[in-house]
Amino acid sequence: MKQTDDESLAFSLIRDDLPFRLQRRVGLIPEQGLGLMRRAVFFALLTWLPIVIWAIAAGRILPGVVDDPLLRHFGVHVRFLLAVPLFILGEGMAHRLSTTLIPYFLSSGLVQAAQKQDFTDIIRQITQLRNRPLPWIVIAALVIIWTVLGAATADPELGHEVNWASNGGAGHLGFGGWWFIYVSRPIFSAFMLAWLWRLILVFVLLKRIARLDLDIVPTHPDGAGGLGFLGRLPNAFSLFAFAVSAVLCSRLAHNVVYHGADLQSLKTMLTVFLVLLIAICLAPLLSFIGPLAAARRRALLEYGAMVGSHGRLVRRRWILGETEVDDPILHADELGPVADTLTLYQAIRTMRIVPISRFSLLAIAIPALIPIAALFSIQVPLKDILMKIANILI
Repeated sequence: MKQTDDESLAFSLIRDDLPFRLQRRVGLIPEQGLGLMRRAVFFALLTWLPIVIWAIAAGRILPGVVDDPLLRHFGVHVRFLLAVPLFILGEGMAHRLSTTLIPYFLSSGLVQAAQKQDFTDIIRQITQLRNRPLPWIVIAALVIIWTVLGAATADPELGHEVNWASNGGAGHLGFGGWWFIYVSRPIFSAFMLAWLWRLILVFVLLKRIARLDLDIVPTHPDGAGGLGFLGRLPNAFSLFAFAVSAVLCSRLAHNVVYHGADLQSLKTMLTVFLVLLIAICLAPLLSFIGPLAAARRRALLEYGAMVGSHGRLVRRRWILGETEVDDPILHADELGPVADTLTLYQAIRTMRIVPISRFSLLAIAIPALIPIAALFSIQVPLKDILMKIANILI
């Protein structure tokens, strides 16, 4: 993929936002690179290890002291040992894709030279928005409110999730329970909200780019007017989709295995969850519906007129025998024979009005479906589940 040499256009979803700067200040992120592995290990241990150490010391890790020990709470372990590290490792993919794909608008010719300054201004404005502290203050406030309300209202779901740490009723928790409620769970929530903010940031960025007078090519072989490269963007959110789905399904698996929950009754909820997750992760690409639809409508008229003119001239010369017909359009190398002009028109008719391909959909659907398949494999053979998923996706 051809790149521009202007580094100021290499917009990153991750680098230099407020959490990034804070983590670099305390040494979690080195001067060069993103420090993905060290941060993944650090936050996994910070959120999970104190809980487990306390549970072992208090005899709450295995059945005995309590009927529902920590080891049985799959959601706790998946949330902190899998989801939190994946949220962090996903930043590397998001950084790489955003710094690669966004400059391609310019180097590919979609953004014309006359609008380069407008494009640069958009990148600068979104970079400033990314770096502002306000969104992160809002995220912190939401996490605090969610944490306090959950504890104050004795949320039954939260109560069940920490029953392994209970010392006899609501509000009587051991150290492990308090650490889960006031440290581990808020950290997980902050990472999840951070990813939702990044989705909003991408949506705002693409919406503003879509307002430019993009040089869309309706006959482009990617089938999306030259915007097909954006179909790779959902890959940035694949690990996010897998992590969120894994947390939900592991929580439900606990209820199925140890509390007799019926898997069939969960189908509707999981279907809605899957559809919403895919819609949220693909939503930024819907920004280009307007420009692509307008370009296709215009091209259908323009190329329709050209193909019609070409066809009439061919008919006059080769069917009606009017040998004096010698229009330049009949000898245009870029058009070729009649079949080639029809191919051009057919390419326009089939052009997508959203830069979402099957691979874009699979980039979110497959990671989200893996934990769901694992959940249903508790009661249904995995082979049958995989065959059903394959029939849906292929």
